[in-house]
Parts: sequence; C-alpha cells; structure tokens
Amino acid sequence: MIIYTWKNLLVALAVANGCSAFLHSSSSTTIHSRATAIQRQDLPTTTFLHSSSSSSSTNEPPKQRSQPRSGLAQELLNLALKSPLWTYVMVPQARASIVKTAESNGIQWMNAKAWLNEQLTIKDYNQVVYPKYYQQSFHAYQDGNLSYDAAVEQELASRAVGARNFPKFGEKGEDVFRDSFDKALSSIGARICDPPTEVGKQVIVDFGCGTGTSTRRLAKQYPDVDQLIGIDLSPYFVDVGTTLLELAPNAIDENGSSGWITSIDPDERIELRQGDMANTSIPSNSVSVVNLSLVVHELPMSVAKQVVSEAYRILQPGGQLWISEMDFESTAYKAQRENALLFSLLRATEPYLDEYADGMQELRDFIVDMFDSTKITAATGRHYALVAEKGRGNNDDEKDVDRVKRLEDYRFREDGSYSVEDTHLKPWESKDE
Repeated sequence: MIIYTWKNLLVALAVANGCSAFLHSSSSTTIHSRATAIQRQDLPTTTFLHSSSSSSSTNEPPKQRSQPRSGLAQELLNLALKSPLWTYVMVPQARASIVKTAESNGIQWMNAKAWLNEQLTIKDYNQVVYPKYYQQSFHAYQDGNLSYDAAVEQELASRAVGARNFPKFGEKGEDVFRDSFDKALSSIGARICDPPTEVGKQVIVDFGCGTGTSTRRLAKQYPDVDQLIGIDLSPYFVDVGTTLLELAPNAIDENGSSGWITSIDPDERIELRQGDMANTSIPSNSVSVVNLSLVVHELPMSVAKQVVSEAYRILQPGGQLWISEMDFESTAYKAQRENALLFSLLRATEPYLDEYADGMQELRDFIVDMFDSTKITAATGRHYALVAEKGRGNNDDEKDVDRVKRLEDYRFREDGSYSVEDTHLKPWESKDE
C-alpha cells in the first residue's frame, strides 16, 4: 500500500509541470487539424514602463523567498527522498506507471526504445567538461541529462505525459500542449525578422534543444528559414537527436513494425551542436530568433541571466527571444506549490525549481531591462509564452541607457484571474474518472 501511494505521488510529480519529470524539450509533431484544448479570451493589457536603469517593473518590494517546508510528514518525506527507497523503489515504480500510460494510449514505448537503442553507436563522452550546475540528478535520472537512457526516453516520456495531462486527446495530448505555446507566441507578435544585408540569411537558434524535438518542430513551422541550430550541453541528447535526423524514421504502425513514435522528416537546415548556451561562440548580431522551450526552470538564476545575455548578444537588431515556461504566478501552480508534500517530490527531480519560481519576476525584469519591448501571455492554465525584441538600432557596443522599456502582460483578466483555464488533469485524478 505504501509503495502504491508513493507510485501515484511520483506520477503526479511527473505530470505536474506539464512536460514531464523526465524531459525538458518540445514535441516534434504538429497537429495539422488543430484541436483546441485551451480557451482564450480577449484580455486587458497591463503595461509597465521603466528606464533601462530600473531594477524592477513595479514599485513593489521583492517577493520573499519560499520558506523551508516543515512538519513530521515533511521530515519523513525528506528522509525517504535521501534513502535507497527513492532510487530503488519509488523511481522505478513511477517510471513503470509512465510506460503503462504510454502503451495504453498507443505510444509504443518499449518497441520504440528497443529500436532506437539498436540504431545508436554508443560513444564515450567522459572527457567532456560540464558546468557544475549541470552535473546534477535531473528528472529522476541519477546521472541527470548525462546518459543515453535519459536521451532515448525524452520524447517517449513527453508523449506519455501529454496523453496523461490531456486524456481527451490521447497520444496527441502532447501536440495540443505544444500547440498552445505556438498560438500564444503568435498572439504577442512572434515573427522571423528579415536578415541584415551582411548576414543574408534567417537563422533560428534553439537553446536547450535536447534531442532536437523542439528544433524539428520549428523547422516544420518555418520552412523558409535558412538554418536552424540546436544547442544542448548533453552530448548524449545531441547524439540521439542527430541519429534520429539521419535515420528519418516513420512512426511505428499498428502492427508494431520497427520505427520511432513519430515520423521524422530529414532536414539539411538543422544542425545539432553540443555546447553551452551561455557561451555559444555564434557571431554577434547574426540570428533572427533564439528559442527557449521549457528550459529556464532547469537553470540557476545566475545562469539563466547569462543565457538571456547570450541570446541578446547573438540576436540581430529586430531579432526576438521566445520563452515558453512554467508560470508559478498562475493560480494552478501557486496552489500546487502550496502543497508542500507534492511540491517536495517535484523539486526532488528539478534541483533549481524553487530558485526559478522565486526568481520569475527578477528574471522578467532582467529581460525587460535588456530588450526594447517584452510581451508575455498565458499559453495554458499553468504556462506562459514571452516574446522580447532587440531594438533595431542596438548592438552590443551601444545601448541607449535612457530609452524607456515596455512590458506588456496579458496573463491576467481584470478580476485578477489567470486568462486561460487550467485543463490539465489534476494530480489526484485518473484518466478514467
């Protein structure tokens, strides 16, 4: 009974952040006949104006950092999370439940994983140097993102959790979820700007691309873009993503023939690179868009700011930064964070989640201060989309410190409620209810 309870709590944490406790990037397939799971309304705009020397877009005092959780139940949970029970019982039980969810929704986890493992040529990446913050256990993988197991299972877990979060859409649930970000970004002016004469081409850079699933999605959405570069610190994720692009497999059919869970189109415009998105070596003022999809919550605040600064540096004048992320200022995530036990489980797989949640306004102010205009809107009942545009007359060497910056916030209705209803399946609900 205890194991059963832990298993369901872990499944709850796996689906709680809308992507998975086992992955960090986007789905690869776009629904051509879009099913609308997210209801949007015409919303009021909250506009903040401040000079570039401002440290905050409002006069409110900084939010107090979250307090440590306490109490007997919390202490028992903390002990369990540090014990072999977590590694050898709770995590395997949770993963088994996710696999079961996938298979019951027509996502052939076991067949697809076996097929992909057969295609891979295992490489030794022990000599690669990583930033200290990245050498953590992520998503219930002991080696975090530094393993083939985590890389191979990324898209599998994403599809499974999408099906669980949006049971009405089954195996397409993940597509509906990702589609909501596309629509939200478009609604606040996401676009590919014309390249400057000296560059001559449109380039999208996908920070934290994982196995390239988000990069491939962007390639389908923007067929006229000249180049798409995905950058990820994990050579294992990049290797798996490159292998999938080279194989360009079809999805497994109903008869269980070998292949992947989604069909992948070959695209010579896509290049996946192992590297640090905080220091890319890409020329300044050279790219049209930098995309960050469900990555920022996995970074310490200091690193998140470095990544934003790097995005600004490489963006051409008029270029845009796109961020799709969890919104802990939304009603749904606020309530979830107030559940100390559930949130402790979620934090156990996301080492920087508290820092991200506490620092949302700080990071937003940093972005607003750096870019000429910033817009943010709700994408789902728990997530936001943000578009920040670099001024057309700005480059790294000349920043107008006196210009007025803009933040347009469309996330909330006039009564203060979140502008998109929360359609995620609740952690304590099951698909059959």
